[in-house]
Amino acid sequence: MSGIVTLTINPGIDTNTRVPHVMAEHKLRCSAPSHEPGGGGINVSRALARLGGDSLAVFPGGKNFGDMLKGLLERDGVNYRSTPISGEIRENFIILEESSGQQFRFGMPGPTISEKEWKSLLDELDSLHSAPEYIIGSGSLPPGVPDDFYAHLAKKAAGLGAKCIVDTSGQALRHSLKLPLYLIKPNLNELRMISGKDIGDDQTIEGCARELIEKGSVEIIAISLGAAGALVVTSDECVRIHAPTVQIVSKVGAGDSMVAGIVIGLTRGFSVVDAVRFGVAAGAAAVMTPGTELCRKEDTERLYERMST
Repeated sequence: MSGIVTLTINPGIDTNTRVPHVMAEHKLRCSAPSHEPGGGGINVSRALARLGGDSLAVFPGGKNFGDMLKGLLERDGVNYRSTPISGEIRENFIILEESSGQQFRFGMPGPTISEKEWKSLLDELDSLHSAPEYIIGSGSLPPGVPDDFYAHLAKKAAGLGAKCIVDTSGQALRHSLKLPLYLIKPNLNELRMISGKDIGDDQTIEGCARELIEKGSVEIIAISLGAAGALVVTSDECVRIHAPTVQIVSKVGAGDSMVAGIVIGLTRGFSVVDAVRFGVAAGAAAVMTPGTELCRKEDTERLYERMST
């Protein structure tokens, strides 16, 4: 049994293609598509595998696309468990406009998942042979799933003695803090939303993060600053981590790669700050790859070494 479990309530298939120009009211001739597994937690598991880690991906399986998803995960060497749902999991589209190099991303809402189905997914964690050290809930919520779904996950993780990490946005992020979490990775807009305060410089960012920590909502907050890196805040330290400068090819999966890098660092015994630094390196490595390819181990290790000197 892996010490890391990812849970994805809204998985999908990411279909990548390209066109010379994106034009309204024209039939666009696309290149041959490629397909990759999609959804926050699933991408974290894929990135973990690329970084040399092991995890178990748990998700609702769906029908035809669900079978495709399982096959793609087997190709990528990702262990998984899925639970049945009556609907079809989603397909997302990532279109590269060759003339401009711009990327257009179309995300579908996903199927309507019943209360019985999402509770069954959480109950799947009870059937694990041994309790994991980390449970990572990541991604958007599909129709039918309540905003406090990740709070239910946190309760389940606490019962198993696992550290719960949540990476989501909007009301799902706000409601996830109803129960204590181990780590969250908001960006500045998300931190503003959950704190209800204006945020400017590092000092005000730290103040908002510390308030959440002092309330007992979360132990570690790694604020993602995009190309500027991250600010990691705990009860006793606040450290700015600068991201390395890299050539940007695709930003898809950078956040999921960052979460995977953080967890890999923690399992290696890194300090919290060094684990987040490794996560920033993994996020930077991800933007160097095309489409939804995620980070590469050799790039991540090289960037981390550069950042650590």
